[in-house]
Amino acid sequence: MEVFKAYYHSPLGTMEIRSTNRGLISIKFVDEIDSNNPNEHILSCIHQLKEYFKGIRTSFTLELSLDLSKFQKKVLDSLFDIPHGTVMNYSALAKAIGQPDAVRAVAKAVGNNPLAIVIPCHRVIGKNGELRGYAWGKWRKEELLKHEC
Repeated sequence: MEVFKAYYHSPLGTMEIRSTNRGLISIKFVDEIDSNNPNEHILSCIHQLKEYFKGIRTSFTLELSLDLSKFQKKVLDSLFDIPHGTVMNYSALAKAIGQPDAVRAVAKAVGNNPLAIVIPCHRVIGKNGELRGYAWGKWRKEELLKHEC
């Protein structure tokens, strides 16, 4: 299956967006760029990311094509239920998916989110209110949360 790729220069750094004809497969922050060959899914994603950073958009309506385990899908799907401008801790998220004893597994699934910003893993924080790690830098997580408030 052909993979398409393009870059978006966001206020928080350059984002590499990858997609197949079925939907988005990854969005991550990168330091280096390569050649662009966008498809319609990537162009739609860039448009919606621009709206997000302008404060026009609070959620995304994009086609996704992710290869996830059943548990990862359940965790990442639950992130869409965290309203824009709010946060939830990992324990509460584990309870919300019906697995209150799986906090570490939930944290791992959140940390392996393949779609920065679009799947709002930045809205998950530590139980004590502290910002925990973020695959693309804790400073970006902090800026995203400030942006959404």
